[in-house]
Amino acid sequence: MSDQSVVEKHTIGYVPPEDRHGKVRDLFTLWFGTNIAPLPVVTGAAGVSVFGLDLFWCVVAIVVGHLVGGVFMALHSAQGPQMGIPQMIQSRGQFGSFGALIVVVIAAVMYLAFFASNIVLAGQSLHGIADSVPVSAGIVVGALGSGLICVIGYKVIHKINKVATWVLGIGIVLGIGAIFVAGVPAGFWTQGGYTNAGFLATVSLAALWQIAFAPYVSDYSRYLPADVGVRATFNATYLGCTLGSILPFTFGAIVALAMKPGIDVMQGVRDTTGSLGPVLLVLFLLSVISHNALNLYGTVLSAITCVQTFVAKWIPTARTRLVLSLVVMAASTYFAIGVSGDFISHFVDIVLALLVVLVPWTAINLIDFYLIHRGNYDLDSIFAADGGIYGRFNTQALIAYVVGILVQIPFMNTPLYAGPVSDQLGGADLSWIIGLVVTAPVYYFLARGRQLAPSELAPVPAHV
Repeated sequence: MSDQSVVEKHTIGYVPPEDRHGKVRDLFTLWFGTNIAPLPVVTGAAGVSVFGLDLFWCVVAIVVGHLVGGVFMALHSAQGPQMGIPQMIQSRGQFGSFGALIVVVIAAVMYLAFFASNIVLAGQSLHGIADSVPVSAGIVVGALGSGLICVIGYKVIHKINKVATWVLGIGIVLGIGAIFVAGVPAGFWTQGGYTNAGFLATVSLAALWQIAFAPYVSDYSRYLPADVGVRATFNATYLGCTLGSILPFTFGAIVALAMKPGIDVMQGVRDTTGSLGPVLLVLFLLSVISHNALNLYGTVLSAITCVQTFVAKWIPTARTRLVLSLVVMAASTYFAIGVSGDFISHFVDIVLALLVVLVPWTAINLIDFYLIHRGNYDLDSIFAADGGIYGRFNTQALIAYVVGILVQIPFMNTPLYAGPVSDQLGGADLSWIIGLVVTAPVYYFLARGRQLAPSELAPVPAHV
């Protein structure tokens, strides 16, 4: 994308050097601003309202979870400048052209869950600002705003989040101050307490929030110049995403302790922050519209990746991305309006279930990129119909992937299944830890002979 272009012209194709631009520090504001939003506030509130922790231990668990999970998320981001292609299509280098479809479809479903939940929150926020506006109308407004930003693409997403970092960051800090200035209710400091199950569950929730970004995080670093180092990309992404998440998660926990029982968290934000409440709801509405464009963008790129798997010579244009964005947006809006009454309450369960099958992918991708191929992939093969040197299926990756799912089963706690170990831990879901710890060495053992010699690597192909 040239400096004169407003609408992003690239989709899943390789971004050539002349279209690389931006500063690595922009990744900090992108991920900080993206995370100052209603959904992390609602999720952070679960530490006290669902898992029963007091404020101190809830904040400790939130910090630990984000700092641990952020490592994996940022390692994915650091791949972007080195590869210049989206994360999901890069997975063909590990799974093969057809094998990668398994992960791409799962990631697309997760993006859709995030998108639908966020436009529901947009509708609730707008209804909270103006009671006369139905939630359904707010959902439509939220979807249209996110759709416009998604269609324009990369450049406008970065610009909006530069502003959001300051405005939303200051807004939440002032909101926390307003709660304490107004005076917290009796029992605020004594409500809840430490339990192993509650602490581990909150750590897991925070860590999985970070890992959920892994399938698309490098989509936003791929436009940086190729000579940007791994360390610089990692640091900017890690600090932006962890700090930007810890702040609203903590705010959500404080609101949950301060608000009256029986109301939703967004109404609690309005009620507990006094005259600042309506302002925060407006800011959160704008935030949802802005950062939810990333979920729509990720869904569309995943859909394009699926189609391109079977039509290898097709590298779609901005027009294709526009059409698919409109289709996905319309379908998601229709669905969100139909389920808006109870969707948010089930959102966390949906994401936890999806992450059971995405966590092994994270381990395989990182081991392959940093230890097996060390960032050297044949892009011609990645875009080839038969998968080139990577083939249609990589048996080693698929075996490790299946093992990574199976070992999580005893530790799972999802709406579909609760494992025996999870029951012993009081319901805490530690499956993600087991999935990472087991999958990584299994895949390394199976694939350690797959390093490519320099002679096997083709130059960057012009058609991508």
